[in-house]
Amino acid sequence: MSQVEVEIQGKPVKLSNLEKVLYPATGFTKAQMIDYYTRIAPVLLPHLKNRPLTLKRYPEGVENEFFYEKECPSHRPPWVHTTPVWSDGNARDINYCLIDDLPTLVWTANLADIELHTSLSLSTDTNRPTVLAFDLDPGAPANILDCAQVALWIYEALNELKLKSFAKTSGSKGLQVYAPLNTPVGYDQTKPFAHGLAGVLEEIHPQYIVSNMRKNLRKGKVFIDWSQNDAHKTTVCVYSLRARAHPMVSTPVTWDEVKASLRKKQPLEFDYRQVSQRVATLGDLFAPTLKMKQRLPGLDTLKILTARISRPEK
Repeated sequence: MSQVEVEIQGKPVKLSNLEKVLYPATGFTKAQMIDYYTRIAPVLLPHLKNRPLTLKRYPEGVENEFFYEKECPSHRPPWVHTTPVWSDGNARDINYCLIDDLPTLVWTANLADIELHTSLSLSTDTNRPTVLAFDLDPGAPANILDCAQVALWIYEALNELKLKSFAKTSGSKGLQVYAPLNTPVGYDQTKPFAHGLAGVLEEIHPQYIVSNMRKNLRKGKVFIDWSQNDAHKTTVCVYSLRARAHPMVSTPVTWDEVKASLRKKQPLEFDYRQVSQRVATLGDLFAPTLKMKQRLPGLDTLKILTARISRPEK
């Protein structure tokens, strides 16, 4: 097993099997993955900082078995920080990894942690989400273009509620919509609110949307996954690679791009090269989610919203 030790920001990081191909369809190697995460780190790290991380590791590449790892590996370097999060199922704290700096990011990449799944909360208060999130999952034959339409309906509904929102591709087959909060709120408020809003939109667009979690109801529709708003769940982080055939990335997009995608019937999909180019040109489109302060409306506003939103003509 080939191994080399490098110094990153004064910390020793051991790298191994850099020539290993993680994406056989493109020949994308572990060395290239580490290079991508190193280059994208200036915009990625602020979104990882202080957030409990679930590792999703593919030791033999994307075409082989993977495993999730919530407990930060015991063989971690002494400079890797962790944070305890209580697990009801395990009746104990789970010590999640925190990626607060470049050495830790490179260390996790060396573990073949292709995907970075973070909490919607900070480690300082794991019961207080900083965002309201909607994960759009298309049930075949629905696709990412159908997700674009549903994302726009969520955007319009949130606008009615005076909430600004931001979109990103999942890097897989769907889209995600985040409304930054960064104000005192709990999952016991965000989760029912997200569920309620999904239900309102399903009522208005029943032929396109499903809010019930039963998978047999999703065929040809877009499931608005409101359940991600939970202290015990993690969601793929913006700028994370995804374990698809090609090294695609969860990429921030503008609402104009979402509209254009739908109009031109061109799916929003970006690989690691395109994302690096977009950041060089556009900067971090998701930066506002880190600091923008918005208050979550009460559940009663959803009744008002139902009356405000115009229903499509039959």
